[in-house]
Amino acid sequence: MAVLRDASQGAGTGDFAVIQAMAPLLRLQVKAIDLREAGEIERAVAAFAHSPDGGLILPGSAAGRHYRDLIISLAARHKLPALYSERHFAAAGGLITYGVNWSDQYRLAAGYVDRILKGEKASDMPVQVPTKYELVINLKTAKILGLDVPISLQQRADEIIE
Repeated sequence: MAVLRDASQGAGTGDFAVIQAMAPLLRLQVKAIDLREAGEIERAVAAFAHSPDGGLILPGSAAGRHYRDLIISLAARHKLPALYSERHFAAAGGLITYGVNWSDQYRLAAGYVDRILKGEKASDMPVQVPTKYELVINLKTAKILGLDVPISLQQRADEIIE
């Protein structure tokens, strides 16, 4: 697997470290591809695509969002299945997304704003982490890549794009 990351951000190196730590358990090899410049990304993905049975993982980042269309087109061009962390990637033609449900996060944030406006001190409120994640599968992209998405996975999806 190639992990496309923004190495200039702590989250980019942290996400890669977590994926790298889990890879041996899944019998995967991982390689980092840094998201710095479009031409560099194109060359790195093209070189990676020569490896058999490869795929891409794009954790959430501003650089990933900036290069969204490029990354989706490279995955399609090189027939690489790709996993993204934000729903809009699947809507734009990406294969699968699994990530935080941002609507739910905004709803939780609104509750915190309400509590603060009613006088509660923000420093007294607990930190909340996401509790709702969503799986979105783009079957049209799967077909283009020549992949059969198991029915069991489709049944688990929050949304299927056909």
